[in-house]
Amino acid sequence: MPDPLTRRLAHAGHLSETEQEALRELTLNARSVAARRDIAAPLSTETVHLVLSGIACRYKILLDGTRRIVSYLLPGDLCDVHAGASGAADWSVGTLTPCSVADIPRERLADLARTHPGIDRALRWTTLTELSAAREWLANDSRPADRRIAHLFCELLVRLQAVDLAGASSVDLRLSQVDLADTAGISFVHVNRVLQSLRASGLIVSGKHMLTIPDVARLQAFAEFDSGYLHLAQ
Repeated sequence: MPDPLTRRLAHAGHLSETEQEALRELTLNARSVAARRDIAAPLSTETVHLVLSGIACRYKILLDGTRRIVSYLLPGDLCDVHAGASGAADWSVGTLTPCSVADIPRERLADLARTHPGIDRALRWTTLTELSAAREWLANDSRPADRRIAHLFCELLVRLQAVDLAGASSVDLRLSQVDLADTAGISFVHVNRVLQSLRASGLIVSGKHMLTIPDVARLQAFAEFDSGYLHLAQ
């Protein structure tokens, strides 16, 4: 069975058997990172971190000490394939759940891109998709809180489906209400009210860890969600 990295990058276009094997070799030396830990501190400009399992995030700590989550890293996601010109990261990367992470030398990834056209195309697609998602998150901040969180649920469902880690309408989502609050930029109390409202409206059903969306199209319409910005193959 293809690993999450291969499944994700295949959405950028066909990968040959040789390219798939080269990608699989990148995942062989994974390490475990407990929940609520930084994946690397400080982030190394010479290493690209690959999430193989669990959920991680990019975040910033504001001057008042609050955390703001600015994006999620799911299985198959590479963190900062193309480093900034200064080499200095302007955010932190940490785990929200227990994660398995592979640390890939940046130069090794660059060598693969130079050798394999399919991998080169896929890595460029990864960066362009991250930029597209960042713009969508910025737009999502202008929506009411209930639609903002509904939009996040829609995104996570589609992204996890893309690597075969979610069903047609349900996903194992071990995020806390604090995580959701720091993502949406609202208080914990407000998140609690939003979740109650989404459940009362029949838009979501949530258990201990499982999020179920009874009518995916209805939730997507409510959230104004269009998956096009994720650039995933249909």
